[in-house]
Amino acid sequence: MDAIDTYTQLPLSIDPATKAISTSDSSLTTEIEELNKMNRAFIALDAPNQIPPPPAPVNPKRSVQITKLKDSGNTSYKKGQYADALKMYDLAIRMAADRPTWEASGLVREELSTLYGNRAQTLMAQQAWAEAAVDAETAVEMKKVGNVKAWWRRGQCLKEMGRLEEAAEWVKIGLEFERAGPDKGSVGELETLARELGKALDKS
Repeated sequence: MDAIDTYTQLPLSIDPATKAISTSDSSLTTEIEELNKMNRAFIALDAPNQIPPPPAPVNPKRSVQITKLKDSGNTSYKKGQYADALKMYDLAIRMAADRPTWEASGLVREELSTLYGNRAQTLMAQQAWAEAAVDAETAVEMKKVGNVKAWWRRGQCLKEMGRLEEAAEWVKIGLEFERAGPDKGSVGELETLARELGKALDKS
């Protein structure tokens, strides 16, 4: 029997008042949370019948607030006030990630890539290598080409943690992506790190 012919009943229930979905199956928790989040967003819409607008319009007020938080974080970072910088980046990331799902996904990815990259740099300044590596990787996942700094940051973090082979492989992949992009001249920093890792591996 083909899988398409198989019916699987899921343990779902709905709150008649809030219309929120719940389940006793822990494997469905993430999907149910996303579904309820979208439902709440629809209910909050100031539009007839809670119909979402076309995907193009973007809430300019949210964009302005995200930019202000990012700029405040950058200012705090330059002053060496890393705790304040992290707080600003955290708030900006939360605000960007909470954009309604019907807004342009490209904008969200661009915003989050920059914010995670900036937070990674701030964590690196505190030598929080593992946390910074995660943020830098997230920044790359959001934007793989034209993101040399994020590729470099994770490579540097892995190097600082002594994970030389992993760092070398990461930087190699980063160079492949960036050299295939429109701005091939910006990979100098990444190439330098690749050479440093090569020398370190030769000595080990």
